[in-house]
Amino acid sequence: MRAVVYTDVRTVAVREVPDATLEAETDAVVRITSAALCGTDLHMYDGRTSAEPGLVLGHEPLGVVQDVGSAVQTVRRGTAGPGRRGPGAAQHDRHPPRHP
Repeated sequence: MRAVVYTDVRTVAVREVPDATLEAETDAVVRITSAALCGTDLHMYDGRTSAEPGLVLGHEPLGVVQDVGSAVQTVRRGTAGPGRRGPGAAQHDRHPPRHP
């Protein structure tokens, strides 16, 4: 898949990154149909955070659920909506994906 990746202060690039996969029974994989950059991303872009090269930017996604783990009960395949929600939603913000 393609993603906007932070490469350095005031420098980003569109790069191919690995597709998301289920890693835990509580995961859901969402095919992102649109996303937005927000103020948090701009702080990273301007070098005002500890963002490191390889960080995938954009955490305001909308998409369609492609797969769900066996413990997921609140969304189903084919459901459209926000790319993140629920108790584990903040996990990405604490440990965002990095791609060289």
